[in-house]
Amino acid sequence: MRLNIQSHFNSLAFEPITKRRSANYQPTIWGFDFLQSLKSDYTEEAYKSKTKKLEEEVKSRLDDKAMGHLSQLELIDDIQRLGLGYLFEEEIKKALDIIACLKDMDHTRTDQEESLHATALRFKLLRQHGYEINQGLFNHLKDEAGNFIASYLDDVKGVLSLYEASHLAVEGENILDEAKGLTRTALEIKIKCNMESWLAKQVNHALELPLHWRMPWLEARWYIDIYHKKENSIPTLIELAKLNFNIVQGVHQRELVELSRWWKILGLGDHLGFIRESVIRGFLWTLGMNPEPQYSNFRIDLTKIVMLITAVDDVYDVYGSLEELELFTHAVERWDIEAMEQLPDYMKICFLAVFNTVNEMGYFHIKQHGFQRIPFLQKEWVDLCKAYLIEAKWYYNNHKTTLEEYLNNGITSIACKALLIHAFFSSPLTFPKETLYCFSQHPSLLDWSAIIFRLADDLGTSKDELERGDVLKSIQSYMHETGASEDVAREQMWNMIHETWKKINKEFLLPQHFIRTTLKLVRNSLCIYQYGDGHGAIDDQTKNRVKLLLFEAIPIDGANLLPLDSDRAKVDNL
Repeated sequence: MRLNIQSHFNSLAFEPITKRRSANYQPTIWGFDFLQSLKSDYTEEAYKSKTKKLEEEVKSRLDDKAMGHLSQLELIDDIQRLGLGYLFEEEIKKALDIIACLKDMDHTRTDQEESLHATALRFKLLRQHGYEINQGLFNHLKDEAGNFIASYLDDVKGVLSLYEASHLAVEGENILDEAKGLTRTALEIKIKCNMESWLAKQVNHALELPLHWRMPWLEARWYIDIYHKKENSIPTLIELAKLNFNIVQGVHQRELVELSRWWKILGLGDHLGFIRESVIRGFLWTLGMNPEPQYSNFRIDLTKIVMLITAVDDVYDVYGSLEELELFTHAVERWDIEAMEQLPDYMKICFLAVFNTVNEMGYFHIKQHGFQRIPFLQKEWVDLCKAYLIEAKWYYNNHKTTLEEYLNNGITSIACKALLIHAFFSSPLTFPKETLYCFSQHPSLLDWSAIIFRLADDLGTSKDELERGDVLKSIQSYMHETGASEDVAREQMWNMIHETWKKINKEFLLPQHFIRTTLKLVRNSLCIYQYGDGHGAIDDQTKNRVKLLLFEAIPIDGANLLPLDSDRAKVDNL
């Protein structure tokens, strides 16, 4: 059953006076009129035709039998970092199948430096793509006493490759654990010395956040800007990367137009003034998970879910009284229009928005796939609201949590599982039975993903949330439980992130789309909360990222073709 939300807007009654909290969320700087005006110059067929020609040139390079294996690995790595991997999946798999069968690549090296770089790059790419590869590949880097040979650490390029590879370690891989600390220390020393500009930028970038932890589409935008400065860069590849990025950006802009219209019609932001309502914030999460043009419907559906989860989170975290929140949780459990009759009017609006949107998505899913997904989605909403309610009770009872107690509930309240369940049912590449099988066989994967998501959120937002009187977060729970300082507590949270990544890395042999989507959501959390609360109070770094990803086309052949040529100042001043 679908009810008209607007009819409830027109009959709102005055509510009893209730003391409300406020997070002081500021209005979005990317409003409805601005998003409606987005229009890309890169939607013409001529650009797509040019892209196809460039793709064929790159394919011929990948198939070049005369190319050495190291050169082929470097080309694959560059293709992926430039955001072009989805265009060459078959060619990349074919090349890696051959390389995976090689017992040794040492015969290709000209010196020790190349051997370190080649070994680390080979390990990284093969493990990224789910091939079984053992840390024993690095044994030749050690002396008889089991220590890394010092001469290998003289090569910055090789050390950087080993540092990046070490972040794909699984539990028990002591060689990679040792390499991670050793290479980081070496890079921190070498960055103070003179080195080529493009390499220095890569080292700083990696030390800030390793490649394995980064949002791929955001990484592509960054790498496009420095790739042409790299030694032996390929002009065809950079031309294709720029053109592809601009074309895909045009697809994203069309989606933002549609989503901003949906949000405007829904009206939650107009009537629930305390919520975070930026379409851009919601869209960033889905953009990071599947940015490729063929996932347009996925991004639109999941952005709606992100925005609804954010609104419900703000109801529990900021505005609702404990009695109201218990009523709302009960209504979601019943998933029935009659259950909302006891709710205050603002909650009726919120409940209807969730109820209508999820049911509508479920309708289209059963029509297309013949599978009823609403019970699975409803369960995630029930679990999520129950977790929110527990945190609300902690707040009203001034309860001080232990770290274990906090995380046991926090891995649900962070909404990671809820997002992933919606994501897999919305993806055109996974089938419901396959998705449910993966969840049932690997339930811990969702928990591990949620732990990193939760800790990344807390590291970026806990200070602001505590200032407004929120419950203890992971950092503060650890401090309260152990008496540790904040610096020590933060270091402990980062240690937990590192250890949890090892558990996730072990799952690379799962169906690729399943694991890639999960990984990308985890990466999103680390990137969005990298400089603070990138989902709430947008910082300057996030503003710049948004402009680069969504509003500004990459200059090609000296022409700065902005999607909004007539309104460039408007974009630049955001």
